[in-house]
Amino acid sequence: MRARIEQEILYLHHEDVPPFKKGGSIVRNSYFWALKSIAGRAKRGRDWEYEPEVWFALQRMLLSFAESGYLGLSETMLEFADDAIIPDELRSISTRI
Repeated sequence: MRARIEQEILYLHHEDVPPFKKGGSIVRNSYFWALKSIAGRAKRGRDWEYEPEVWFALQRMLLSFAESGYLGLSETMLEFADDAIIPDELRSISTRI
């Protein structure tokens, strides 16, 4: 998922956040609700926002879903620009574009 940090807020690109689908996969829908539950803001058509206080929880959540084998790495890894600074709390679930 494309990610960036501005003024200490982590933004996940809205097109990369998993959509909720009524009658869809239980794992994907659980993933959607888990991500949404700790987001500071998660509006349709807008980038989702996460404050530094939840980054550690986000890291654990992404690792858990990645290890489950039901979701691909592109869905559970944060992709930052080459020149972005990646905080320690997010390093284990992050890569560079």
